[in-house]
Amino acid sequence: MRLQLYRPSMRNKPPVLAPWRGIRMRRTACGVDPDEPARLVTLPAAWEESAAAGLAELAPGSGPVALPAAAEAWIGPIASRAAALGISLPLGERLHQLLCARRGAPSAAVWQATPDPAPGFVLNLPAFVDPSEGFDAAGFAEAAETACLALALAMPTARRIGVGMADLAGLLAALRIDYAADEARDVARALAVILRGRADAASARAPGVGPVMVRSGADALAGCPAPPGRTVVAGLAAAARTAYQAAMAAGPPRHLATTAIAPPGPADALLGVETGGIAPAFSPLGPSGRLTRAAYAWLASRGLTPEEALAMALTGASPFPVATQAAHGGMHDAVALFMHAMPPRPLDARQAPGVGQRRDLPARRSGYTQKAAVGGHRLYLRTGEYADGTLGEIFCALHKEGAAFRGLMDNFAVAISLGLQHGVPLEAFVEAFTFTRFGPAGAVEGDPAVHTATSLLDYVFRHLAANYLGRCDMPEAELEAPDTVGNGARDRSPLLPLDLPADASPRARRRGFRVVGDGG
Repeated sequence: MRLQLYRPSMRNKPPVLAPWRGIRMRRTACGVDPDEPARLVTLPAAWEESAAAGLAELAPGSGPVALPAAAEAWIGPIASRAAALGISLPLGERLHQLLCARRGAPSAAVWQATPDPAPGFVLNLPAFVDPSEGFDAAGFAEAAETACLALALAMPTARRIGVGMADLAGLLAALRIDYAADEARDVARALAVILRGRADAASARAPGVGPVMVRSGADALAGCPAPPGRTVVAGLAAAARTAYQAAMAAGPPRHLATTAIAPPGPADALLGVETGGIAPAFSPLGPSGRLTRAAYAWLASRGLTPEEALAMALTGASPFPVATQAAHGGMHDAVALFMHAMPPRPLDARQAPGVGQRRDLPARRSGYTQKAAVGGHRLYLRTGEYADGTLGEIFCALHKEGAAFRGLMDNFAVAISLGLQHGVPLEAFVEAFTFTRFGPAGAVEGDPAVHTATSLLDYVFRHLAANYLGRCDMPEAELEAPDTVGNGARDRSPLLPLDLPADASPRARRRGFRVVGDGG
C-alpha cells in the first residue's frame, strides 16, 4: 500500500508524504567523514544534529538528502512487494509512521538497498511512552511485527534478520523504574517476549526465503521460559502473554533468527537513541555536555529540579543512580533467553580481578630488558610481569633524545602500565599504536622479532605483540623513502624536529639539518 501524497500548489516542490505533512523541517550541512564535503540534510527541526549525521550516513549517495524522500525510497518498494504478494497490512503507512515518531528504523543495508545476510531493524523504546497513558504495549507489538515483515520483504534471500530494541535505560527512567531493580528485569523480559513472539509469528507469514528449520512455532520457542506473570507497567505482561501464545500457535518461522540486540549505529542516531541496546546509562550527560532525557526523567521521578541536583552534586551526593556492571549483567541474563543474537555478557568487576579495578603487581616481579635501536636511535624497553607471566607494566628509556621527548615517553609508559593494571588488554594497545608514523623510524637493530618500525611506539608494541601475544604474523612496517639530504640528491621536504638521519654520529646529524624558515 502506497501512501497518499499531498501535492502543494508551489512549483518545483516535491510531494509531501501524509505522515510528514505539517512537520516543520530544517536544513543543515553535516558530514560523516571530516575529509569529505559536507552533505545538505533536511529533517524535522526538533531533531538533533546527531540525527542529521545519522541520516547522512544512512541515505545512499553523497548529495543533498531529505528524510521523507529518503524514507520513501526504501519504504515504497517494500509496500509494492507486500501488495503484489497479497499482504493486506498497510506496511508503507506503518513504516513511515514509525520513522516519523522516531519509534523505529532499519539498518543501513535497507536504506541503501545493498545485500546483507542479516539486516536489522531497531525499535526506540522511550518513543513508545506517552506521558499521560504510559507505555504503548500494543504499539510496540505492532512495530515488532511491522519490522519483521519489512526486513523479510526488503531482503527476501536473507535467512537471518535482527529486530531489536534500544535505550532500555531511557524507557525505565521515563517509567520511574530503577535499572538495577528486579522490576526492571521483569519489564525487560516482557519486552523481549513481545519482540520475539511477534517477530516469529510475522516470520511464519512472511514470503518464503527457503526451507524452514523447525516444525512449528512451539519448536522455535523451545528453551524460552514463559513470560513474566506481572510487571509494574500496566498491560505489559498481558501483551507479552498474547505475543507468546501467538508465536506458539503460528506456523514455523521462515528465518533462522528474527531478533537481535545490535551495537548502536546510524539508525540509532537518527532515532535519538541515548543508550545502546539494554545497557544502563553510565552517565547523566550526553555528548553535548547537557543532561540526557533519561536524567531529566529520573529527576522528575524524584521531584528534583536541575538546580537542586546541582546543589546535591556540589555537596558530594549523587542525585542519579549509579550504574554497575553487575546490574548490566543481570539485565543481559534476563533478556538473552529470548533473543537470537546478543552482545557479549558484561563482566562483573568483583568476579574478574583486573577488569574495572586495579590489579597490583607483586613487589618483586619478573620481566626483562630489551636493548634495540630504531633508525639509529637507541632505547631500552623494560617489562614487569604478574606471577602468571602476563604483562603489567613497561618502561621506555631513551639514550640521547631531548628532555621533553624523554619525559613524554616516560609518562606514556606509565599510562600504558596503568591501563594494563586496570584490565585493558594488551591487544587493544597493539591495535592502537602499531603503524604510528613519526621520527625516528627505520631499520631495527638488536631485536630479532622486529625488523623495521615506523616510530618508536610502533617498535615497542610490535615487540610486545611478538613476545607476549605470540603475534609473529604482523605485516612488516612500510617505511617512507629515506631522506637524502647531504648526499647530493634533491631535497623533498623539511625534517621534522625528531626526524633525524639514520647515521647517529653528531657530524652526520649536523650535516643533515636544514633551515625550514627564512627568519623573516
